[in-house]
Amino acid sequence: MDNILLLTDSYKVSHWKQYPAKTTTVYSYFESRGGKYDEVVFFGLQYYVKKYLVGEQVTKAKIDEAERFYGEHFPPGFEFNRAGWEHILEKHGGRLPLRIKAAPEGTVVGAKNVLMTVENTDPACFWLTNFVETLLVQVWYPMTVATHSREQKKVVAKYLDVTGDVAGLGFKLHDFGFRGVSSVETAGVGSCAHLVNFLGTDTVAGLVVAKDYYGAESAAGFSIPASEHSTITSWGESREVDAMRNMLEVYPAGLVACVSDSYDIFKACGDLWGTQLKDAVLARDGCLVVRPDSGDPPSTAMRVLTILGDKFGKEKNDKGYWVLDSHVRVIWGDGIDYEMICAVLSTLADAGWSADNIGFGSGGGLLQKLNRDTQKCAFKCSSIVVDGAARDVFKDPVTDKGKASKKGRLALVDVDGTLTTKTQCAPGPVEGDVLATVFEDGALLVDDTLETVRERAALPPLDTLPLPRGKSAAPPPPLKKPEVLAACPTLGGMLGF
Repeated sequence: MDNILLLTDSYKVSHWKQYPAKTTTVYSYFESRGGKYDEVVFFGLQYYVKKYLVGEQVTKAKIDEAERFYGEHFPPGFEFNRAGWEHILEKHGGRLPLRIKAAPEGTVVGAKNVLMTVENTDPACFWLTNFVETLLVQVWYPMTVATHSREQKKVVAKYLDVTGDVAGLGFKLHDFGFRGVSSVETAGVGSCAHLVNFLGTDTVAGLVVAKDYYGAESAAGFSIPASEHSTITSWGESREVDAMRNMLEVYPAGLVACVSDSYDIFKACGDLWGTQLKDAVLARDGCLVVRPDSGDPPSTAMRVLTILGDKFGKEKNDKGYWVLDSHVRVIWGDGIDYEMICAVLSTLADAGWSADNIGFGSGGGLLQKLNRDTQKCAFKCSSIVVDGAARDVFKDPVTDKGKASKKGRLALVDVDGTLTTKTQCAPGPVEGDVLATVFEDGALLVDDTLETVRERAALPPLDTLPLPRGKSAAPPPPLKKPEVLAACPTLGGMLGF
């Protein structure tokens, strides 16, 4: 859908008649009113501006289409604002007379601060500001994914800092989310938001968005050859080891990942990878990444590491934590979200295992199990001009003070090292305001690259971050084939075999 006249909520089509007489300016802003995380990464506006707002967006054909559509959609006698849209077409050549100012993309801002402001630049188009609210508020999604991804990056980085090597951080949370989101556009925008923080992805749509909308000259993320259940189970249960051997043979060097729980993850690690294929794994010029895909992540991951450590060897690093032989690592890609990463890494650390041994893949937990209320995102009018006089506009519901909105024109300024909203500002530039005009009268004025965004979103010094603790691992499920594990002395002893 590319008709800007249709990219709004139905009721907004009636709002042009509802403002006070002689209104000439409507000024609104976007913020996170709080939510799961105390700070947010502002990201994604550039995509929506480039895709939906830049250039000639209003044409006679689009006006005609909208008039027909709304004539059928609303009750008889409803008056569509054809004159207002024809004014934009005739006076502005179909370019939207709006000014959007925003925090630089990738900027980390505390919740409850202005992130973007929007106002009309033509007094006759005061109604346009909040008409585009519906579209612009969708920035909540990439912003929330970027924020959610960065918070997980903090957790992984801290555990690597304490138990291992931070150098591998960029590939520790892999995007598995393409199939689990609501649309191709969601996949592209959300995955690109994740790429602000990490380098690993299997969501190709995110690479396309990074290239087309954020100037990525080459691939913004990377993947490796990997199996899925269909490619393993197609060999049959009795030939699972042949399916695994095939993975080693067709990919004789580099990283290769293999899902290993199609039947029995513990047998796969101990008897198949760790015995029948051990020599082939150790002879490879590269690393096998074993992927469990079911069970309780903390306890199952610990068992898997224990078996692999017994079979392939392990040694303590200079921080005193166990690290597997370099030919073997683990990735957990099922049921992963912020809380589960905390649970897995704290469980492993308590058992003496370095976070170097494991990476994570996340799909729905990364890109889909979020909504606008995760960070309580809102777009509100804070100032209007009526008959030449500016008026502050705000809401302050007695039943929910958390929904109180800001008053007047706004700026985002640095106060003692913290970005803070300044309210009720006079018209014109405000000293120190980091909000920059990114769109005006149909033109894109700021075109950030993904690399610049990444630099802004970089983590603070790791010694300033807490070490998050997860919930205790769930009791392990009973093992079906203890005789297989008896060959693994450490695990067998742990389980009483």
